[in-house]
Parts: sequence; structure tokens; C-alpha cells
Amino acid sequence: MSIELTTTPVTGAETILTPEALQFLELLHQKFRGTRDERLAARKARREEVAQTGRLDFLPETAEVRSGNWTVAAAPPQLQDRRVEMTGPASPAKMAINALNSGAKVWLADLEDASAPTWHNVVDSQVNLYGAARGTLSFTSPEGKEYALRTDAPLAVVVARPRGWHLPEKNIIIDGEPAIGALVDFGLHFFHNAKHLLENGSGPYYYLPKLESHLEARLWNDVFVFAQDYVGVPQGSVRATVLIETIPAAFEMDEILYELRDHASGLNAGRWDYLFSIIKYFRDGGESFILPDRASVAMTAPFMRAYTELLVKTCHRRGAFAMGGMAAFIPNRREPDITAQAIEKVRADKTREANDGFDGSWVAHPDLVPVCLEVFDAVLGDRPNQIDRQRPEVEVTAAQLLDVESADGDVTEVGLRANLYVAVAYVAVWLSGNGAVAIHNLMEDAATAEISRSQVWQQIRNKVVLADTGNTVTPELVNSILAEETERLHAEVGDEAFEKFYEPASRLIADICVSEDYTDFLTLPAYELVS
Repeated sequence: MSIELTTTPVTGAETILTPEALQFLELLHQKFRGTRDERLAARKARREEVAQTGRLDFLPETAEVRSGNWTVAAAPPQLQDRRVEMTGPASPAKMAINALNSGAKVWLADLEDASAPTWHNVVDSQVNLYGAARGTLSFTSPEGKEYALRTDAPLAVVVARPRGWHLPEKNIIIDGEPAIGALVDFGLHFFHNAKHLLENGSGPYYYLPKLESHLEARLWNDVFVFAQDYVGVPQGSVRATVLIETIPAAFEMDEILYELRDHASGLNAGRWDYLFSIIKYFRDGGESFILPDRASVAMTAPFMRAYTELLVKTCHRRGAFAMGGMAAFIPNRREPDITAQAIEKVRADKTREANDGFDGSWVAHPDLVPVCLEVFDAVLGDRPNQIDRQRPEVEVTAAQLLDVESADGDVTEVGLRANLYVAVAYVAVWLSGNGAVAIHNLMEDAATAEISRSQVWQQIRNKVVLADTGNTVTPELVNSILAEETERLHAEVGDEAFEKFYEPASRLIADICVSEDYTDFLTLPAYELVS
């Protein structure tokens, strides 16, 4: 085999990184690397075209798909009811067990935005998913506290989210180059667990992130077809839910479902990455694409309403699930007032989604599972979902999807400071190996840092005037505020953590915010700093 590991073993690796599994990864890489590279090149070409024209629209060449009378494959029994989904990383084992035991219908086992891709996390996540598939996952803390899978109620159904097409896995070298992170995550999980899951009444289920076109969905479908044949499970065993979290994908929802129709389960409104994508795609589109402070952009903004309503209509017309996004508010068990506020904000968010026709939604903390469950129970009653609820009255135009100007709110120094603080704080924690972290009672993942640093870059380029101070956003102002916010973090975390993680995080944020060239994904340069 022309595949090698470049790092030291991780506990449990002997179960996951077997010669047979590595051979499967090698075959996946060799068969699909070329198409993956073409799809990434196509992303760049399309973005450059949009930068020149200032327009994005529904594809004329796929009009027949949008107007056609077709549906996706029926959902398997385990995925008929998805009214509440718990999201979180698959490592450490304690978090995986808590998610499986949470009472949620589904656990989104996140190998992507909520997981820092250290080699330990990559392997440990697979070890935990291996144990989850077999019901053997357990953990004993250093203090002696034992964690085990519950037997008094159903466990959440596992839906794993691999990394996006753009991310490498530098610890696995195939034919002299880093492996494709998406294929490593999918390949190891599928190879070890697909047959076992199917034999025990479940199946290999996935969330697919960061897609920008139906041709990227076609690539995933080709991967699924090849993998099912290779492992020897029936075609159609895989079920995939696609996150609509990029602005070009919002114009290709029908087409994405069509490409995956034998393996499709639904679409998800990945709201935070969606905002990041709008900024990235139209970063040089002028004042009409300047978003207000991140905290001011509500899901009720007209352009966000257009996006979610189109998603629900498209999914239900095609027999697919429409999944709501994550409410970032999290309770704090030590602060009852904050917990009460978080619960009410989540309740309002989930009520809007359930009433709009979503079939379920995400939460990021076990204490919020009952809240989401209660809201969707009230709307669904005894029904497992509301796929039969069509939305014929919904008509969404390209102009409505791109109407960023309609968002209420201002750009302020308070928001600029918050962006810089959160970007540095999140990247620092990510560098330490944790991909999901509570910052100011909000659950933040990579999407948060991406929005934050992208807004700063865009504000500098457009010389935005801050509503509260009258100052113009310049590289000098950003560097000054960044220094202040970095020093504030220094005081909060102490010298050791600051020097090891926060100082390099601050340098990285400074570099990509004031650079003339826009960095497509923060996680790419950050990945060079992790092991």
C-alpha cells in the first residue's frame, strides 16, 4: 500500500487503523481525489464569476430537475422521527455517552466544526463511534465516576458528520500527499460500522457539510455507491442529510437532493455557516452586503426567512426532512437566571421552526432536549414528522435570498470587539484540542469564528463607519482593539494558556483579518498549528 501514518499511535488506534481499513481509505482517495480537486477548483471559478457579475441565481441548466415530479427514497424507521437532535463532538467519550443518553432522537456526532482535528480527536472519535455502534461505549473519569450507555430508554440514533471536502488529514499520507479529511472520517466510520449497524436495525447515516453545488453532492453519491459495493451492504443503505450552509447551495437545494435521491434523508438549515458563506461570497459586493453586528442578525431577517422557507418547501415537496438549525444559547447550571433566559430564547427559536414546518431541530446541550421536544410535540402530536405539510404559498426569488440589506441593526465597535474576542478565544480553544466551547453562554464552534473574522475583514475593505463611535474600521483600529481584547483574554486565562494557545491565536486572527487577500477557511492555516 502507498499509505503511511506520520504520527504516534493513539489509544484504540489498533481497532480503527487496521490494514484493511487503511486499504479502504487508500482506494477512496485514489478513486475520488481527482474529482474532489475539480470540485474545489470549480468553487473558486464560480466565486470569481460572482465577484465580477455581482449576481447569483438558480441554474438554468437544471430547470428540469427543479420542475420535475420526483422524490427521495423513503426514510428508514430509525430516521422517521427526528424532532430533536443533539449535536456535539464524538470525543471525549464522556460527551459521546451524554449525547447518546440525552433523550434526543438523533445525535449528530460531529467530526467537523465542533471537533478540533488533532490526531487524538480524529482517532478517538472513531473509537467512540465504534463502541456506540456496538453498545459497548463506557468511560471512567480520573475521579472514578463511571459513564455508561443507558438501558432504560432508547439511545439517540447516530448521524456522523465528516469534515468538508476542503480539509486535509495531514497525519495520513497517500501517494505522497495528505489524505482527504472527509474520506478519512467517512471511510473509517463506514468500513467498521456499516454492516454492524444494519444487522442491528440501524444504518450508516451521515450529515454532509459545506457543499457548494449539486456536483459536490454527486461526488458524495458516487462515494456512497462505491463504499456500499466494497463493504458488501445493499445500495441505499446510506442516508445523508445535507447542510445547506453555503449561499450557492441555497440555489441548488432541489438539485442536491436529486443527486443523492437514493441516499438522501433531508436538508438542514446550517444558519451560522450560511452567514459566513454570504460574507465570503459577496465580500467585495459593496455596502449592500455588509451585515450588521453578528448578534443582531436574527432568523426573522427577510433574507434568512427566504432561505428557511425555501428549504422547508423544497424538502417536503421531495419527501425529505427539513431540519432546523442550532440555537446557540446554552444553560448554566450555576446561574439560574441565565439558564431561564437561555431556555426561553431556545423555546422561541424552536417554536418558530416547528410552526414553519421543520420536522425537527438541533440543540447543543442535554438540558435543552426537553425544551425542543416539548415544542415539537405540541406541533407534531402523534405524527413522527410533518413532511406531508406542503408550502405551495412559498415563492422565493434570487433577489430575496440575497437581500442582505433588509437585515436590521448597525455595525458597532461593541460588535467589532465581540468578533475579535470570540475569534481569538475560539481559535485558542481549538488549538488546544476542543472544537466546541461555551463563550459568554453561547455554544460556539468553527462557524462562529469564521463569521467573526470575515465580518472584520469585510468591514476593513469597505471602510465601514461604526454607528456607536463614528470611527472608520481600518487595519490600525482593528489591530488596536485586537490587542486590547487579547490582553483581556490574557487576564482571564493566565500566562501558561495564553502563551501556548491564545497568543498564536491572536497572531493568526490579526494576519487573516488585515491581509489584502481573503482566507477561504480559517481552519486551514489554523490546522498547521495543531498536531
